[in-house]
Amino acid sequence: MKIMFSIFYILFSVTTNAQCAMCRAALGGDANTAQAEAVNDGIVYLMVVPYLLVAIIGYMIYRMKKNKSK
Repeated sequence: MKIMFSIFYILFSVTTNAQCAMCRAALGGDANTAQAEAVNDGIVYLMVVPYLLVAIIGYMIYRMKKNKSK
């Protein structure tokens, strides 16, 4: 369990830049920094949903196996 928490804190403490090449090209330049940050944040938020689903499913499988072993 300690290893899992360590991995979680390592992965989520890193600042991410989630812009694809097309978004970066469309929002490039000094004038669009606020828009670029907003697009980057939106992409990161959209990435959270699949990771949460995988985590929830993994936890449910863990609980089922734990209850089955009793």
